Amino acid sequence: MSKKSKSPTLFKKILVANRGEIACRVMATAKRMGIKTVAVFSDADRDAVHVQMADEAVYIGPAPSAQSYLVQKNILDAIKQTGADAVHPGYGFLSENASFCRALSRVGVAFIGPKPRAITAMGDKIESKKLAAKAGVNTIPGYTDAVKDAKQAVSISKKIGFPVMIKASAGGGGKGMRVAWDESECKEGFERATSEAKSSFGDDRVFIEKFIEEPRHIEIQVLGDSHGNVVYLGERECSIQRRHQKVIEEAPSPFIDPETRKAMGEQAVSLSKAVKYQSAGTVEFIVDKNKNFYFLEMNTRLQVEHPVTELITGLDLVEQMIRVAAGEKLALKQDDIKLDGWAMESRIYAEDPFRNFLPSIGRLVRYQPPSQDLANEGGIIRVDTGVEEGGEISMYYDPMIAKLVTWGKDRDHAIKTMQSALDAYYIRGVSHNIAFVSALMAHERFQDGRLTTNFIAEEYPDGFDANHVPTENAEVMIAAAATVHMAYQLRAASIGGQTKGYERTVDSDWVVIDGDESHDASITPVDGGFDVRLAGGLVPIRTSWQISEPIMAISVNGQRLCLQVERAGVGYRLIHGGAERYLQVFNPKTAKLNTHMPVKEAPDTSKLLMSPMPGLLVSVAVTEGQEVKAGEELCVIEAMKMENVMRAERDGVVETIKAEAGASLMVDQVIIEFA
Repeated sequence: MSKKSKSPTLFKKILVANRGEIACRVMATAKRMGIKTVAVFSDADRDAVHVQMADEAVYIGPAPSAQSYLVQKNILDAIKQTGADAVHPGYGFLSENASFCRALSRVGVAFIGPKPRAITAMGDKIESKKLAAKAGVNTIPGYTDAVKDAKQAVSISKKIGFPVMIKASAGGGGKGMRVAWDESECKEGFERATSEAKSSFGDDRVFIEKFIEEPRHIEIQVLGDSHGNVVYLGERECSIQRRHQKVIEEAPSPFIDPETRKAMGEQAVSLSKAVKYQSAGTVEFIVDKNKNFYFLEMNTRLQVEHPVTELITGLDLVEQMIRVAAGEKLALKQDDIKLDGWAMESRIYAEDPFRNFLPSIGRLVRYQPPSQDLANEGGIIRVDTGVEEGGEISMYYDPMIAKLVTWGKDRDHAIKTMQSALDAYYIRGVSHNIAFVSALMAHERFQDGRLTTNFIAEEYPDGFDANHVPTENAEVMIAAAATVHMAYQLRAASIGGQTKGYERTVDSDWVVIDGDESHDASITPVDGGFDVRLAGGLVPIRTSWQISEPIMAISVNGQRLCLQVERAGVGYRLIHGGAERYLQVFNPKTAKLNTHMPVKEAPDTSKLLMSPMPGLLVSVAVTEGQEVKAGEELCVIEAMKMENVMRAERDGVVETIKAEAGASLMVDQVIIEFA
């Protein structure tokens, strides 16, 4: 039999040219398929989960990705050393690098992804728009050539009509992207977009297009093979974004009807066929309030949010990518694609939503993801992660901890399952965004499906704070604190060896202190839990919770809830629905004395500019003795390759500059002192 007529053979060993969550995700499928895996790792990842998970692991350099995961020679050396016959790039790093793809081809190693032509054609946003228009795909009005300078940017923007979007041609992930509503914002936006584009991608070209108001970000998952077959796997709604970074994704979209889905899908397939696309890929669209849709870009790789598509189609996209790269034909036709139920994904980041989402680095002192046991009524909970308890969130890479994904029979079911899973996601040691995601899930507008890419900016115009976290279960949390305290008291009373006649007794009447409020609570142990009587009535807490367990699953009048519980000083910290409460439980006499305790005042930092995050001080825009006005730029700090402009909160005079450009900053490090 000729070589041409042989059936395709799957790979024997796949090197995963990535790290963290996506490396683990790829390895899980490869192992299920009986394929050996190779991990690569930097200094920062020596003990990482993906390294432990692989059959082999190869060191590729220092922690910065530019010296390790992005160095093609290091990856090629690892391939040669291990004899891998294929490479899966995951997403990010070298996943959309055509030269890397060609380098693999030269040494006879398969790239589990599209061919270089498709990567090149779709990797340049300017050229991709021209190709899309030629393929009959709807495109946004704009200027698709590279903009020369700020003056030309203003001229072009005036012709298109404000607002406009200034975007890096080689961009992605929100880097090198700015919205301008007038000439002034256009000039500054051009400078910032080109600067970020150069530092992030080594390419400072930007283009300008019309900014669609009330937009939704909706993308179509496509799958193509090397035999000319392409299918689309429905859409994903990715409109919930912060600074152009996706936070929540879902499939299908609550906005798209079958007719629009078909039209978008067919255009995505047309574009894919135009570039002879093979592998999994995503065609992103921006959709206006009237369901008009326009091509945004094509991502020639696996998307972060691919799990939601997997859960509603029953397909393993990584497996499909491997099979296509091995030369197999797609086993499905378009009519075979059926969408079942609803899937929701929340990106769990190491960042502090109460401090303007500043990245948080450090060790995961405690880490316990939610289990499938929490999913009721046939729901599914899936956690895609690359970390474990004791691991470290590094300053060198993306701050994602995990992707939390749920499936339900409908959207409401998927949301409720997500809320339960978020409540049970126990993370300590770094700040995280679970409170923020929980608040989004509970938001009436989100639950109604009234989404746009401006959702977060519109609903939290002044930032996110504790007042935005729902507190409708306050009474339950007070009763739960009383229950926890009673459990500790009963354990203390049961300790043997107590002096006769002085045994510890447990009262039933307590006072729960919640900030400035006091709540009388009468607690009675009953079979399966406690009855807690508050001023508002009886709260029957039924639970099998044991002391020291971080997650407290309770039932209150048939309603199942999860709370996070931990002792904190002389009180208890309880978390539910993103709301965190520090509650103290005293006997009535101690509660009365507690009202006389002095309150320590916070130090005055009003005359200091402190770094709100760890990062690089790119520039300082002021000098000592200079008068500054409110809103004036003081300095620029780069963190996670995003430039953050620090501005004066009020008029003042610079007294001392404590840090110079180029300095590596710690959180709360003083940069400027004001007179």
